[in-house]
Amino acid sequence: MASTPLAVLDLVPISSGSTATQALRNSIDLARQAERLGYARYWFAEHHLNPGVAGTSPAVVLALTAAATSTIRIGSGAVQMGHRTALSTVEEFGLVDALHPGRLDLGLGRSGGKPPAPAPEPALVGTTAAVATTAVVDGRAPNGLKIPPPFSFAHLIASPRFALQKTLLQPSAAPPQNYTEQVGDVLALLAGTYVSAEGEPAHVIPGEGAGIEVWILGSSGGESATVAGRNGLRFAANYHVSPATVLEAVAGYRAAFRPSTELDRPYVSVSADVVVAPDEATARELAAGYGPWVLSIRTAQGAIPFPTPAEARAYAWSDDDRALVADRIATQFVGSPTQVADQLEQLRDATGADELIVTTITHDHADRVRSYALLAEEWDRR
Repeated sequence: MASTPLAVLDLVPISSGSTATQALRNSIDLARQAERLGYARYWFAEHHLNPGVAGTSPAVVLALTAAATSTIRIGSGAVQMGHRTALSTVEEFGLVDALHPGRLDLGLGRSGGKPPAPAPEPALVGTTAAVATTAVVDGRAPNGLKIPPPFSFAHLIASPRFALQKTLLQPSAAPPQNYTEQVGDVLALLAGTYVSAEGEPAHVIPGEGAGIEVWILGSSGGESATVAGRNGLRFAANYHVSPATVLEAVAGYRAAFRPSTELDRPYVSVSADVVVAPDEATARELAAGYGPWVLSIRTAQGAIPFPTPAEARAYAWSDDDRALVADRIATQFVGSPTQVADQLEQLRDATGADELIVTTITHDHADRVRSYALLAEEWDRR
């Protein structure tokens, strides 16, 4: 492939008319294909209470995928730490690493609401967001990358569905631990240096000393970017989820970065949602279900099973519906291999990304595999 590695992010999507069982089989097959095609990593996201997404437990799916592959790095994109402990996370990934050493990426995400966080260092307050904002003119970065207006997730956080998920995932008597502290605990447990406030050491076997690569995932220049930078960790910015804030996210991470034993300079991966086909018209037909699928998420229904193109065309759109998904539709890369590779290069250049993460959903598994194959072939030529 080209000098910039490509990776895969998989939500384990369930297509309309299909099942979770088939979705899992499809994902394991796609991981094998991605390995064959030369993709650098294969990550699984974590989502809950979504009829159209079977990726509820990255560690479990990783164990299944690790056994079906041999060389590709595999990981979480990301484990949602808002309803987990550092210990349970390190234990789960330690178990997988014990049988498949040296291949695991532990991506940590902040979720479940926002507990109190340490205040950012004075030198970072307000600066990265301001720089990112001034770089955008008429909805585009200096190199032409689309940067839409920010999307507010307030209605999702206030929805009954979000409250239900929080109730089921998080014990009512146990408020979520501060994310910054959680990351510190994960790193200490992996390193074998964890000591409780009472002076008691904790050793996670298997897990301690494992060659697990820790990443932080984030959508803005806030706590996640700062935690990644201050700990000298790798950072993945979510253009495919929050395209409006990707420049802010990478700027915040780089501003906070301190060299570590892992990294002597910042290392950034940026995600994009893409669909590739032999020609643009075919690609747009395959991507037709993306709009209704994103709408179901943003109206707090939970992701629906991914529609067929015919089902998507039958949807009656209102102006409010279109406005709700406009930023995601405008920033999905859809087209021929040349067109999508050009857009990925534009994303890389605008963000200075060291890697790019590609996520593709189509109704038919064969079309999804072909999309990744066509992209890999084109990328390898560059």
